[in-house]
Amino acid sequence: MYLDVRSDWLSYVDEIPRVLVAANAVANLESLEQSSRHQHKKAQLLFTVRGIINCKVEDAVWIVPPQCAVWIPGGLPHTVFGSGEVECINLFIDPSEAPNLPSECCTITVSSFFRHLLMRANELPERYDVDGPDGRIVSVIIDELAVAPVEDLRLPIPRDSRLKKLTDMLIAAPADHATVAEWASRIALSERSLSRILAEEVGMSFGRWRRQLHVVLALRHLSAGQTVQAVAMDLGYESASSFVTMFRKMVGKPPSRYLLERLRPAPRNHGER
Repeated sequence: MYLDVRSDWLSYVDEIPRVLVAANAVANLESLEQSSRHQHKKAQLLFTVRGIINCKVEDAVWIVPPQCAVWIPGGLPHTVFGSGEVECINLFIDPSEAPNLPSECCTITVSSFFRHLLMRANELPERYDVDGPDGRIVSVIIDELAVAPVEDLRLPIPRDSRLKKLTDMLIAAPADHATVAEWASRIALSERSLSRILAEEVGMSFGRWRRQLHVVLALRHLSAGQTVQAVAMDLGYESASSFVTMFRKMVGKPPSRYLLERLRPAPRNHGER
């Protein structure tokens, strides 16, 4: 099912009497930017085939690099926006029929086997035979989703209006080397108050929160084709090696390896049109 993200199809998938409904969407940046805040009864697994997608919920932005996925629980208001032309596969899953799936928004690592299943799911008819081969494929997909590893590709967004302003300032000037005290003074807070509110609202120190922002920004730029050296300079690092060290500590692997794994083309069936 190929769908235009501008169409009113989200309410439609809730009406289909199946545990899983799959939809493939191709869109450019402009159309995704127009996506309004919405929600649906079915939970959603959004898998990025190419391009990079961001999912914003009330308290965080989740980044979805190529060959990765974000899980959005049913009933959770969210917006989706992208970078450049993107292609994604959406699985809408009835949470009442799959109680072992995540209860919170999260970014999921997609294995090669899981990618095959997602591509296969995209070919399922809307009203597939629950008791036939298609129904068994759906059962395997749900089993794989329940055990898929979770990646920390989330930028927490504080509720405090002053910290939201700080978030915008950090995004606008990621290479600014101001100290924590200097950032605090710019939003009329003491360093101690800034640290306390951050800990209460996002559970992170200022340093870790800022590094998480750098990871999010880096993945956006790297997925768009910028070099590690260029991204390191844009984010204010003294060298590419210092940026790579930070990225490895936060994500678990260097950016070149991470992107190589994510940008490797997903397998497609020979019968695909």
